[in-house]
Amino acid sequence: MAEYRKAKRTVEVSPGESVRILRELQQLSQNELAKLTGIPQSTISAIENDRVRLGVERAKVLARALRCHPAVLVFPGWDVGVESAA
Repeated sequence: MAEYRKAKRTVEVSPGESVRILRELQQLSQNELAKLTGIPQSTISAIENDRVRLGVERAKVLARALRCHPAVLVFPGWDVGVESAA
């Protein structure tokens, strides 16, 4: 395990903000994302505004629609890079 370093927070982004950022980067409206995921638009809005917790199962569904790994949504702003052993 000597080749790994602990993850550290690099930016302050909430899971809801990460959903919104990825959705907007892909030029999707909340309604379009709702149709892709089956998650109601009102719930997507609540997630993006941090009124409802994202949760692992919702993260998996949203990640599939947003074409990213669920960890990108659940743990936004964490640097999980690996340093190579010299």
